[in-house]
Amino acid sequence: MVGEFRLFFESSEVEKAQHYQTVLSLRGVVVELCLIEQLNARFLRLNPELALCADASGLWLCANGMKMRPDWQAEIPRLKRASLKSEMLARACQLAEKPNLVDATAGLGHDSLLMAHLGAQVHLIERNPILFSLLEDAKVQAQQDPFLQLTMSRIQLIFADSAVYLQQLKQQDQSVDVVYLDPMFPQRDQNHQAIKKQAQVKKQMQLLHLLLPEQGEMDLGDQLLALATQVAKRVVVKRPRHAVFLAEQVPDHQWLGDACRFDAYFSKD
Repeated sequence: MVGEFRLFFESSEVEKAQHYQTVLSLRGVVVELCLIEQLNARFLRLNPELALCADASGLWLCANGMKMRPDWQAEIPRLKRASLKSEMLARACQLAEKPNLVDATAGLGHDSLLMAHLGAQVHLIERNPILFSLLEDAKVQAQQDPFLQLTMSRIQLIFADSAVYLQQLKQQDQSVDVVYLDPMFPQRDQNHQAIKKQAQVKKQMQLLHLLLPEQGEMDLGDQLLALATQVAKRVVVKRPRHAVFLAEQVPDHQWLGDACRFDAYFSKD
């Protein structure tokens, strides 16, 4: 249950704030509109609660003096450098074949953005109504950017629970080329010292962890792996390089990078 959120906005953004309130209410979130004099860094420091804010550029999640949202346009330099040969993710997911791909662990959508840019048709699944609305806003903004327009045409946002979505594919006897999993809390299954040595999580991830508490609705994807292998020709799991296997399942193949790796599970059919 997501509960209630306050949404801060200045008088110039009344219509935008009302729009977000309506959209979120349809997704089960109670939003209290809070008109404020000035939405700036000082206001955010003095109001550290987990909340939403709307400004000229769109919807934000804010807490502890910070604010964040998925910024797909900021990923353009990475996309311009990316190629099917240079990206380990592209090889793991066979993006050269332009697969029909389900990203079952949306996060901020950066990997989906890269995969769509390199040719995949991506179904991006997210069940949290706040995060889904932030992703939706990111897509709307990215569609205005000439460089990203074609990539956006390959991304379909789906407001659903990934486990339910994969189960429905199975029941309808439908299959996809790839299911991609990037569980948000892989550090839970590493040793304690490894956790302590990790650098501080970026601002975006700090706020995402507040929105999606570890003991709440986020999981490690163990359940998703079992479902994904029943509906996909290959399942690709992103892991920290030294993390244990997801659901203790030994992969059929691995691609190893300096900080992370990709474990692949192939259909036996």
